[in-house]
Amino acid sequence: MAPGGLSLAWVAGLRGRLFLFVPVVLACGIGAYFSLPREPTPQEWAALGLAVLALAGAAWRLPENAAPLALGLALLGAGLGVAGLRTHLVAAPVLGWHYYGAIEGRIVVIDRSSGDALRLTLDQVVLERISPGRTPERVRVSLHGQQGFITPEPGMRVILTGHLSPPNAPSEPGGFDFRRHAWFEGLGAVGYTRTPVLALAPAVEGSAGLAVQRLRMRISAAVQAELPGDTGAFAAAILTGDRGAISRERLQDLRDSNLAHLLAISGLHMGLLTGVVFGALRLGLALIPPLALRLPTRKMAALGALGAGAFYLLLSGGNVATERAFVMVAVMLVAVMLDRRAISLRSVAIAATLILCLRPEALLSAGFQMSFAATIALVAVFRALREERDWRARMPRWTMPVVGLVVCSVVAGLATAPVAATHFHRVSEYGLLANLLAVPLMGSLIMPAAVLAAVLAPLGLQWVGLWLMDLGTRWILWVAAWVAGLEGAVMPVPAAPGWVLPVMALGALWVILIPGWVRATGVAACALALLGWGMAPRPGVLISGDAALVGAMTPQGRVLSQPRSSGYAAANWLAGDGDGAAQAEAFARRFTPEDRGAVVLRLGETEFVHLSGRGARAALADACRPGRVVVITVEPEDRPGGCLILAPSDLRDSGALAYALDRNGALRGVSVAERAGVRPWTGRGAGRPARAPLP
Repeated sequence: MAPGGLSLAWVAGLRGRLFLFVPVVLACGIGAYFSLPREPTPQEWAALGLAVLALAGAAWRLPENAAPLALGLALLGAGLGVAGLRTHLVAAPVLGWHYYGAIEGRIVVIDRSSGDALRLTLDQVVLERISPGRTPERVRVSLHGQQGFITPEPGMRVILTGHLSPPNAPSEPGGFDFRRHAWFEGLGAVGYTRTPVLALAPAVEGSAGLAVQRLRMRISAAVQAELPGDTGAFAAAILTGDRGAISRERLQDLRDSNLAHLLAISGLHMGLLTGVVFGALRLGLALIPPLALRLPTRKMAALGALGAGAFYLLLSGGNVATERAFVMVAVMLVAVMLDRRAISLRSVAIAATLILCLRPEALLSAGFQMSFAATIALVAVFRALREERDWRARMPRWTMPVVGLVVCSVVAGLATAPVAATHFHRVSEYGLLANLLAVPLMGSLIMPAAVLAAVLAPLGLQWVGLWLMDLGTRWILWVAAWVAGLEGAVMPVPAAPGWVLPVMALGALWVILIPGWVRATGVAACALALLGWGMAPRPGVLISGDAALVGAMTPQGRVLSQPRSSGYAAANWLAGDGDGAAQAEAFARRFTPEDRGAVVLRLGETEFVHLSGRGARAALADACRPGRVVVITVEPEDRPGGCLILAPSDLRDSGALAYALDRNGALRGVSVAERAGVRPWTGRGAGRPARAPLP
């Protein structure tokens, strides 16, 4: 048989599984869009649309074995198109410069920053001396200094004096791009204020979304009043999505123990809540014989659980992770109402397809990747165990729940570990132990108690459910603190090249979705990705986009030029290196506090000099020597020849820089602008991105 005929026959053998590949191919198209070095032109979009239509039309005329290939190519193009359409639909003005002055707007979101500062997201923004057409639709402001003159609530109109800047570029080439994240969040500027926030107008009725936000805040406050401290803050987080009250110490414990996912309302919470409601409704209907004998109680329970899930979605604030969880649960409950199997790879594929079509940018988020990695792995493993019944016959019946819990935790942990390590550069060594001790209480005590509290609230008896929740949350927080305190609880992991996670994901999907010996190629792809991850080099020298920090790799780890400034960049660089040191420790590897004004770092034959502080300008002439790169934190009055000078103005277009040595020992550099390309969220025109200069 000819190779072409063989491949078509192989595709024909997959006929019953082809639908499972729809979200996979769609995701490949979406991923390709976000990897483009520039935004396609209108003519290119038109050509793509025609090609997709032509391929979809051709699929109807092609032989049955060849039609899936044409549809696959059409889906690939559709993924590109869906991502591009979403990008342009959410387009909004982005601040292009630093702004200081009056900021007026309506509060739509209240949360806390990573530094534990209260943070307000405002819409209907008014900025002094900026026309409405250039004013961002939303801005986010962190509150510092003396506050407390007002109690912020969604819908309140406020005014303050503060600083605003465009969303931050990546801290290094290829790093997390907050600009892209902010683009899809509708954030056109971020900043802070050290002056009091004043109320211009109280919250008014009329907006259903803001009314729900106010209800969230009231429920959160009531829960915390009933359960003070971190247990109340934890309970409020899983009920309303309001995580602002939990202390930084407890939050760090949850992260280090791999239990932070319990705070985010995601598939686990949505699944547990709808499962509790479904079980309670079905049991209640079964206890009424006239109804149980005449009505489809299973379908009625599924409908009630779907309504409970929708209310939970509204109450949680409707963030992307909760929307994704609701879509997955809704697909499964609808399957129950249609007398189909609720939990199957087909249901997961439908949910993934819906989410990717509605929010294609979700593909890039850790939440989407971890959620579907865990779900797909669990469904696949339990399907395989269901087909192999011998092992169940050999085990005592009472051990089945324990075995199921262990299998769930191990499978979900293994499936999500590569995603977590890629995004967060850390792995919790005892995360499996923590989840085995904590997660069962979420399903057996905390979520049922939450439903009980909601049912009893109209009678004023919500304290019964909250008291039970308190017992469970105390245990979880204790487990988190204990596990986080174990020696070696967290292992730093170096950054992976951008291709590693997609190749690993496709390899794992190939193993799960493809029958027969061919699935071995998926294992090979995963092994190749792991090998590439382990061998990936890190940049020899990194320079921050504001010229405030330089870091050079040494045998002892990365040495930083400053012990404190540019803390965000420093933390990201060290995390990307797989280095658990703090910024001050990285500085002290080579320098003392007296060296802060002028430090010299070396990469091969090139010296990188970092000048900072009041004497930076005066030291420039002496520091500038042939073959040197001099990074200075202030704009120089004059530029002596003989060296490459990098001041903040020189990095404004390029962003952060990374330098390394090639195989021949020559210095090579890359900029954030080069790696990010010319995209709507990068704020550049059609010109070529600024390159990394060489001495």
